[in-house]
Amino acid sequence: MRDYGVVSPRFWIGDTGKALRGNAPAQVLALYLMTSPHANMIGVFHCPVLYMAHETGLGFEGASKGLQSLIEAGFCTYEEASETVFVHRMATFQVANELKIADNRVKSVIKEWENIPSDALKAAFHAMYSVAFHLPEISKIKKGLKRGSEAPSKPRTGTGTGTRTGTRTPPLPPEGADGLFDEFWNAYPLKKAKDSARKAFDKRNPDEALLSAMLAAIAVQAQSPEWTKDSGRFIPHPATWLNAGRWQDETTATAPVTVKRGSDEYAAIHKNASWWREAGFDTVYDAMANHCWHSNSEQFRDGHRIKEVA
Repeated sequence: MRDYGVVSPRFWIGDTGKALRGNAPAQVLALYLMTSPHANMIGVFHCPVLYMAHETGLGFEGASKGLQSLIEAGFCTYEEASETVFVHRMATFQVANELKIADNRVKSVIKEWENIPSDALKAAFHAMYSVAFHLPEISKIKKGLKRGSEAPSKPRTGTGTGTRTGTRTPPLPPEGADGLFDEFWNAYPLKKAKDSARKAFDKRNPDEALLSAMLAAIAVQAQSPEWTKDSGRFIPHPATWLNAGRWQDETTATAPVTVKRGSDEYAAIHKNASWWREAGFDTVYDAMANHCWHSNSEQFRDGHRIKEVA
C-alpha cells in the first residue's frame, strides 16, 4: 500500500475536472483511483468495480456509472476481463512529466509496466509514456497480441460490470515504416520539410501504438488556439514536433463542433482526424475498448461496428 497519492489542484479546473462538474460520484471515484490503496506509481492496476463500490461508499451502481463517466471524459480506461484500470495521466503526477535515462525511477517504471497483465493496456501505456520514461521497444508485445486476447471494455451504466463488443481482437496492422510515415504526414496539417520529417520519424521508429497516440494528439492539437490562429502560422514543423515529442503536450483545444456526419462541414472539420475519430470514438482508448483498431476502423461508424461487416 502506498503512503500517499499526489492529486494536482488543476484536477478541478482542467478539462477533466470541468467535464465532471455536477457529477459527484465521478469526482469521488476519480479522487479514489488516484489515491487508491490498490494503485501503483504508473496508474495501471487491478481494481474491481466491487472494490470501488465498497471503498467509496458509492454502491455498485453508483461506482459503475461513475466509472463510465470517467471513461467518457478520457480520464481512464477499464478492462473488464482483467479488472484493470489505467488512469491515463496518473504517472505524470505520481512520477514526473519525464525522467532522465539515468534516473533510478526509470527502472521502477519499466518494472511496473512489464507487470501489466493486459497486452492492450501495456501498449496503451507505452504509447503515452514510452519517450518520457525510456520504455523499451514494444515489438515483443505486438507479437503477443494474438487472436483471443481481449481489449479493454467499458462498464455498463446499469447494474452490470461491463459489456464486450467482441471476444477476439482483430489482426494487428501490417508492418511498414513507409506506410506509417505516410499516415503521419497525411494527418499533419503543415506539409513542410518532408525529408527532415521522415528522418525525425525514422529516429522515433514508432510502432502502431505510438503512431496512434501521435495521430490522436494531432487531431486534438489541430483544433487548439495555438495551431488555428493566424492561419496556422504557429504550427511547428513536423520534424520539430517529432523531435520534441510534442504528442505528449497538454492542450487547450476547444471542443469539436458537432455537425452531421457525412456533410461537407463535417469533412472539413475532420480532414486531419485520426482513424479512431473517424470511426466515431472520443479517444483512441475508447476505440481499443471496442476492438476498433487502425486496421479495421473502416468497419465502425458512430462508435459502433457496422453490422453488415463480418
